[in-house]
Amino acid sequence: MTKDPKSFEQVDQWKTTMFLYSSALKSINTKIEILNNEFIQLYNYNPIEHITSRLKTPSSIVKKLQNDGIDVTIDNMVEYLNDIAGIRIICSFMSDIYPIADMIARQADITVLHVKDYIKYPKSNGYKSYHMVVTIPVYLTDGKMDTKVEIQIRTIAMDFWASLEHKIAYKFEGNPPDYLETELKACADMVDMLDAKMFSLNQAIMEIGRTRREEAEKKLEEERLQEEARQQAQRAREIVEGQKAGQGTEPENGGKA
Repeated sequence: MTKDPKSFEQVDQWKTTMFLYSSALKSINTKIEILNNEFIQLYNYNPIEHITSRLKTPSSIVKKLQNDGIDVTIDNMVEYLNDIAGIRIICSFMSDIYPIADMIARQADITVLHVKDYIKYPKSNGYKSYHMVVTIPVYLTDGKMDTKVEIQIRTIAMDFWASLEHKIAYKFEGNPPDYLETELKACADMVDMLDAKMFSLNQAIMEIGRTRREEAEKKLEEERLQEEARQQAQRAREIVEGQKAGQGTEPENGGKA
């Protein structure tokens, strides 16, 4: 393969490579949507709020390779970069994160290359998220190509913090003043408390729902038993009345003239 970026061969290779990553994103997206819909069918609950996906821009790819001291080639891009294709899964509660990750990891055609658990081990600035780098096969006319995708799973609150932190860091080119980092860490702690509080409230709401359902089911059962008892009493009265009516119509002297 020629290393000249201006050659037609290089351009074709670039287009083919980015087509693979784009196709891998579509495949992963479809899988996650199916899993979420299945979860809704089974448990009447959707753990995923929404999904976003993106492909790294050429300038971002070049910059990352240069920052890592790696020659800018398509082969190096494919080998050393794990986040060219990225998917972000936003869920409601922290308790949803690991089940979602497990559902994805158990897919037969997905291979988990490595995991970074920033939920259990947050970054020093307070960043929390669950990262998985996986491969998924993309089927082409001449065979399949296993393609890397980075999956990030986080809560709504975590995503809110991470989005604002990214904007602040970008403005200061990754080197914000110390006081801002301190404030961001404090905000991350508040986000963590918010996640915990919202989860607690959700558990309370679910418990109230369960209690009300149980009370409603108990009431229905009592009404059913009362109705059965009423019907049985009615049948018993009808039998007694029938017997009395039969006795009142019998002829005297055994029916003889």
